[in-house]
Amino acid sequence: MADVKWIKIVTDIFDNKKIKQIECLPDGDGIIVIWFKLLCLAGNTNDNGMVYFTKDIPYTEQMLAAQFNRPLTLVQIALNTFQRFGMIDVVDDILYVSNWEKYQSVDRLREIREYNRLAQKKSREKKKLLQNVNDVSMTSQHCHDTDKDKEKEKELDTDIDIDLDSEGDIEYSTPQAEVVSVNCPYAKIKELYHKICISYPKIKTIDGNRKTAVGARWRTYKSLDTFEELFTIAENTPFLKGENDRNWSADFDWMMKPTNFSKILEHKYDDRFPGETKLTGALGILAKMYDEAKEREADENDRNGNA
Repeated sequence: MADVKWIKIVTDIFDNKKIKQIECLPDGDGIIVIWFKLLCLAGNTNDNGMVYFTKDIPYTEQMLAAQFNRPLTLVQIALNTFQRFGMIDVVDDILYVSNWEKYQSVDRLREIREYNRLAQKKSREKKKLLQNVNDVSMTSQHCHDTDKDKEKEKELDTDIDIDLDSEGDIEYSTPQAEVVSVNCPYAKIKELYHKICISYPKIKTIDGNRKTAVGARWRTYKSLDTFEELFTIAENTPFLKGENDRNWSADFDWMMKPTNFSKILEHKYDDRFPGETKLTGALGILAKMYDEAKEREADENDRNGNA
């Protein structure tokens, strides 16, 4: 089987504005190391920038901490930082690296996947052939019955080949396509957003990554009432509409991210007001997040020590 042995890193990566901001954070060097480890893990997974333990088991923060041999708190801070900077996204608990084509040759990866798919198919066919030979040597049925069995096996092999070909096609599909829900009322959600969120930028259409996010949220909540509640809370939350120390405001795409979606519904932004912190800009927000994580870690250590 052909493995992926490389990722692309440009020589001026440390001139990147996001990397520069991360370097200024406490433990910034450790966060950057986790970024490179995450890129290597995505390369090993070899699935369009997605990162998972198996296709059915996503990595948890604890699993990544063990995989990277780094403290859990640092991994949590790193993942939050990468999400805020748009370096990664999370769809149905699966991590995937944004702009993966920057770090890998997509065409070359497709060649490797196709090579592996054909090699696996050839191996299965060889095993089937050996099994058929063994079955023929051990059977005592009449020739007429054997011919019938062979005909049935031929039909079965055809069905299996069709499934394998379909599986190969799925492998080339993007991670976004896998989470789009055909039952999601995209048009009604768009209409609700425009009707309620009059303080936010309008959207022209729901497609691409946006359709992916909306479809994933629909699969979780399956209720227009939930989306209506979300938009109503957002419209009545000054912090999300720009009344904050960063002169920042939310938009439709930001609301559809899984963590933001749940936080809005939980009224996590209701009590935030401009000037509540002296920290400014992305660096200030991330530094505050780091301090809060350290406080949580200290509290947890205290509880464990007193147990």
